[in-house]
Amino acid sequence: MEEQQYNDLKQQITPPIPYIANLLKAFVVGGIICAIGQAISFFYMIFFDFTEQTVGNPTVATMVFLAMILTGLGLYRKLGQFAGAGSAVPVTGFGNAVISAAIEHRSEGMVLGVGSNMFKLAGSVILFGVVSAFFVTLIKMIFVTIGIAQW
Repeated sequence: MEEQQYNDLKQQITPPIPYIANLLKAFVVGGIICAIGQAISFFYMIFFDFTEQTVGNPTVATMVFLAMILTGLGLYRKLGQFAGAGSAVPVTGFGNAVISAAIEHRSEGMVLGVGSNMFKLAGSVILFGVVSAFFVTLIKMIFVTIGIAQW
């Protein structure tokens, strides 16, 4: 079979990709996840007296926890199949990735399976966050020292 014939056959067999529908599903699901996060923020501000400056950490922790629970129940995978990147981009995608790796390798044991594979993705994200925070603080300290910025 020649290359042109192969490409023609491939084009006939391959179904068209619904780009617009995928985009809309990702946008709507990602927006719903963010709206749930905003509702959790309001809940913490109303009932636990957090401020707008302090509500971020408990909200993120709650969203990651909910994603981990949904992943453990097998529901987040279905959401990801439907929404694609709409479920992976918010912080809930991080929780899903951590728990998915743990569930996948649980047969290898708690330490070598769950523990080590759970942090394959999470470790790099945490490392990037710590290193980024260090360099941003270092740059700010330099600017404060030479008088360009205020602490």
